[in-house]
Amino acid sequence: MYERAVIFDLDGVIVDSHDVMRRAFVTAHAEVVGAGEAPFAEYERHQGRYFTDIMTIMGLPLEMEGPFVRESYRLEGEVAVHDGVRELLAELRTLGFGLAIATGKSGVRARSLLRCLGLLSSFDHVLGSDEVARPKPAPDIVQRALALLGTAPDSAVMVGDAANDVIAARQAGVTAIGALWGALDADDLMVARPEFVLRSPVELLQVLPLPVVAT
Repeated sequence: MYERAVIFDLDGVIVDSHDVMRRAFVTAHAEVVGAGEAPFAEYERHQGRYFTDIMTIMGLPLEMEGPFVRESYRLEGEVAVHDGVRELLAELRTLGFGLAIATGKSGVRARSLLRCLGLLSSFDHVLGSDEVARPKPAPDIVQRALALLGTAPDSAVMVGDAANDVIAARQAGVTAIGALWGALDADDLMVARPEFVLRSPVELLQVLPLPVVAT
């Protein structure tokens, strides 16, 4: 159980998966929909939600999930870890913070990606949106992470690159921190009014509480 904890979004915060995600989406669109430009920019605006929920919102076939997931697994080794993230996670672990991932990806895919990148062991828990009743911006996934970590909401922060992360954190009673280093829509993130806004991962250490020891 942890007195203090940090909950992270995955894509755009821990990893830069933009190009891999685009390639997987374009392939899935071509296989299922056929000719025409894949509306990837619109897809990105809904990041944080589960894939099939996004397809429903966009009016695209749910069958796109199969090839999208297949390509995501095939390309996961090409996903980049954001500069400074490995060092930040190591320092947070040394300081005794509980660490969790709360992502719009499925839990299985998120854990596979982190394992591939050598980061899975950096986190106490990795949660996907398919493992809670409601995805972000609902607070369910943040609340679940808190329960698993044994941390009170007012002793935790959520680091995300999208408005949905901020809204989910706020509804869960957790301090919301905006990560500009991977944000696709900084204006949208800022409109959600996170309590802190950071331009690099290392800046997180400047806004967290004093070091604590895990119990």
